[in-house]
Formats: sequence, C-alpha cells, structure tokens
Amino acid sequence: MPRSNNPSGAPRPSDELDGRRAAILDAVVTEYIETAQPVGSATVARSAGVGVSPATVRAEMVALEREGYLAQPHTSAGRIPTDRGYRFFVDHLAEPGILGPAQRTQVSTFFEQVHGEMEDVLERTSSLLAHMTSHAAVVVGPSHDTAHILSAQVLSLSSHVVLVVVVLDDGAVEKATLELDDDTSESVVQAASVALGERLAGRALNAVAVEPAHAGAAAADVLVVQATEAVAALAARREPEQVFIGGSSQVAENFEAVDTVRSVLAILEQQLVVVDLLHEVLGRGLSVAIGEEHGYEPLASCAVVVAPISVEGAPGGVVGILGPTRMNYPGAIAAAGVVSERLGQRLESVRRGDGEPADEHDRG
Repeated sequence: MPRSNNPSGAPRPSDELDGRRAAILDAVVTEYIETAQPVGSATVARSAGVGVSPATVRAEMVALEREGYLAQPHTSAGRIPTDRGYRFFVDHLAEPGILGPAQRTQVSTFFEQVHGEMEDVLERTSSLLAHMTSHAAVVVGPSHDTAHILSAQVLSLSSHVVLVVVVLDDGAVEKATLELDDDTSESVVQAASVALGERLAGRALNAVAVEPAHAGAAAADVLVVQATEAVAALAARREPEQVFIGGSSQVAENFEAVDTVRSVLAILEQQLVVVDLLHEVLGRGLSVAIGEEHGYEPLASCAVVVAPISVEGAPGGVVGILGPTRMNYPGAIAAAGVVSERLGQRLESVRRGDGEPADEHDRG
C-alpha cells in the first residue's frame, strides 16, 4: 500500500510530474470534486495556471491517463481522477485547508456550549463534524483500558436502593444501581460514600479489587464492599473504546451506486471494524487513505480522513471522516484537525477537573 510522506497535504515540489501535467491534473481534480462530472480539455484549458491550448491539454490528459492519474469513463467523455490522481493531488498540489469564519465560529460555539457526560460530548462532536463536511464522521474516544477513577460515591434512591456513580479521567460517568436487602439509613449511605471515594479515587478502573467485609462489619462497610463489587462489574462490561458515528444519513447523498451505499452503511454499523480502519490508517502514517489504499474492499470507492486526538501528549482517540474519493480533501483535513485538537483540549480539561480547556476557543 502506498504511503503518504506528506500526510498534512501541504504542497511541495514533485519529481513525478512536470509542471504542466501537474497543473492539468490539479485542474481536473478540482473541477471534478466541484461538479462530479467528467472534465473536458476545454474546461481545463480555461483554468488558472494551465496556460496552454485545449489541443495540448488533450494530449497531456492522454498521457496522464496512460500513467494512471486519470481515467476516461466513456469514449466521448472527459476525464476523471483515479485513486493515484487523488493521491498526487493530496500529497503535492492541494493547498492546506483553512476553516472559514463561519466554521471557526461554529466549532468555537459548539465547544463553549456543549455540556454533559463525555459520551454525550463525543456523540455530539461526531454530528458536528458530519454537519461541517457533509460526510459520515466517526469519533473514537480514549481507550478505557487506562481510565482512572476521579471520584466514586453512593447516593440513596430509597431505603432499599442506592446508586453508585463513578467519574473517570477519560470523561465518562459510569453508574450502577444496587438493591439492598435491609433498610439503609441516609447516614449509612453517606458514610459508605465517603469510604468508597477514599478507597477508589486514583485507581485504574480495571484494577479495582474487592475486599470482603469481615464478620460483624458495620452496615456502611458492607455497603462499601457491595459498591466496590458493582464498580468492578462496570469495568468488566465496558467496551474497549467509545465509538460514535454521525452523518450516516448523508451516505446516500454522497454515492450514486446503491451497492456502494449499502456497503458503506454496513461497515459503519460494525463499530469494531470502523475503529480498526481508523487506527490502521493512522498506523501507516497517513492522514488520508484513498480508495483501495485502506485495504477495505467494500470501501474501495471511499476516502478516509483521520486526525489523532492527543491528551496531555498521549493518544486519546481519533476522529475520522468517511466520504467518496471525490471529497474536498483540504476542507476535510482542516475540519478533522481542528475538531480533534479542540476535543483533545476538552479531554485534558476533564482530567484537570476544571471543565473547560485552558487554550483559546478560536483556534483553527
């Protein structure tokens, strides 16, 4: 699988195509992304930076087709980019994407106003990214394997029912309801809550150990043991990572072929496959995987844009955009980058316990 040595998409000199052919390829890709129609030589000749006649453009387009950068869907039609053509465009020709003022305001307003448990924030972030790009968007939260407990408490719901609430440093809030055999007073619940917090705060969720109560233990101590067992059970049933997908409804608008729409939707329903796909792209040093590059045959007509989430310098998840190979790559890369940065800031603020990122809200 080819790798991008320039995953940011920044332009650079190329030793694969001369200036004229690169300019023509740039014009074809840009026009096709905009119109979804095969691009003719006359259209390319009018593009800025080309500066040659339609006849010369035609000859160069034939050469680009022979070299695998363009394809001709029909004999009398213009050309469309191939995966190789898109890859050259992303690596060598596309200007770095910059969010417009409206999108910057949209992102800033979102992260200033979004509240609630981290699962809600991640889910709503996937919808934000889908709305910004008009493609399906995926947000993968931090791995739960390393989650530590910030606080744990027991709350009384009735004399026989209590709620165990655990707040984790990955922003998640886990809850478990316990039904008690005997009437339990509010003072016993409060004492158990204090003891549980002291016992579990700072521990890794997957390393919570249950210490049985000794014979004749006080009611609060027995309740602490029951609550600790509930927390350990929470750890056992958690998914390795939180996965949220937004914009699935837009898939049908992005692809003309019904079979492709079905394949994309089927993949999106398999969350573990989606997570593997995003991590595989990142692991290969790419920010963009085009067509067959990502190795998932059902998505051969798709492109994937990814951006890692960094939390205090450590991996904290990933955001991804899934759309047709005809997507606006600079815009998608910019959107994924800004959203992943702001989400990383939010996750850092949760770990610090201050609720809001320390950095400015108008980045990007």
